[in-house]
Amino acid sequence: MPAIIVLMLFFLLGFASSSYSEDVFESDTISTSPVRISIGFIGHATLMFHYGDRVIHIDPVSRYADYSKMPKADVILVTHHHGDHFDKKAIEQIMKPDTSLILTETCARDIPSGLVMKNGDKKTIKGIDIESVPAYNIVHKRDSGEPFHPRGAGNGYVLTMGGKKIYIAGDTENIPEMNSLSGIDCAFLPMNLPYTMTPEMVAKAVRMFHPRILYPYHYGDTNVRELVTLLKDQKDCDVRIRKMQ
Repeated sequence: MPAIIVLMLFFLLGFASSSYSEDVFESDTISTSPVRISIGFIGHATLMFHYGDRVIHIDPVSRYADYSKMPKADVILVTHHHGDHFDKKAIEQIMKPDTSLILTETCARDIPSGLVMKNGDKKTIKGIDIESVPAYNIVHKRDSGEPFHPRGAGNGYVLTMGGKKIYIAGDTENIPEMNSLSGIDCAFLPMNLPYTMTPEMVAKAVRMFHPRILYPYHYGDTNVRELVTLLKDQKDCDVRIRKMQ
């Protein structure tokens, strides 16, 4: 997409403002009723959604954006405590008095004012249905034998906004619990070694719950085009590759 069109989209969709117009991130929209969901691809596993007048930040981290210039948050979701997902400074810079901050138990040790959600918890916050789902490793482990992401320590999240279900997987592999996901309109699945999934694992995950739109994210130096080839037979899944800085 030409750069000028990207810039125009940011102004039209509310991603650009005088306070942070120097930062340009790719964006997409998902049509919902009565308003659209706008997605900002900040970097790595860091995302920002606009839903009507609400701003939802996912894993805000300062290395991917200057959060002193970013829109203040109505909702912040943190998947787990690793530094490429959890940044106390970035969180503080986008907090408002009424911001809802969703954390894991480990993250809450550093920011006790947040709301802890465990795997399986469900909440409705500012008109957004939020379900916390498991995110963990089975195959990929440290030299000690401990998984990079132990079961129960991290969250994925399923957000329902405007009738659309958005799955933000967090750091995970293609775990059995994905078989229980249904009606996912849009999925963000991580794809980099040794911490999350290979392209083959992501392809298997897609065949488990059949998202209508797939965004690989957290992909580092992985050749994302491999995933497109692996999913060429999945005609009902629109694989969208976006720059995640």
